[in-house]
Amino acid sequence: MMDTNQVIREYLLVDPTLTGLVGTKIYCPRLPEKATLPAVSYFTRGGTALPIKNGIVSPSIQFMCWDDNPIGARAVYRALFDFLQGIGGYYDAYTSVLIGAETYYILSAREEVQGQDLQDEVSNYYYVLTFFEIKLKL
Repeated sequence: MMDTNQVIREYLLVDPTLTGLVGTKIYCPRLPEKATLPAVSYFTRGGTALPIKNGIVSPSIQFMCWDDNPIGARAVYRALFDFLQGIGGYYDAYTSVLIGAETYYILSAREEVQGQDLQDEVSNYYYVLTFFEIKLKL
């Protein structure tokens, strides 16, 4: 079984627009205490596997796009959305992730819930909450 969280993080790190905003501050499962912003946190919240197609899983991923102001948080969300939304069925370098000796493919990504602007009550940081279904293949 693949570590979907690791595959997704490695994939997000290749996007120059997203990393131009957050650098390598892409955290799983939560934003660390006293993290510098902007940043992205995410985790797998469920999903499905296709038992007849070995090596294909479709996790549902919760993303939180963070900044110290709502406009910045929304900019991080837009970068994430633009990079993920609409990926579909390509087996090429654009959608592949190499981890060790294994190559994984992002077969598709679909936003399940549009970004919601929220504010954390403890840290007072702003974030945009969204959910994506991402289909991965080993």
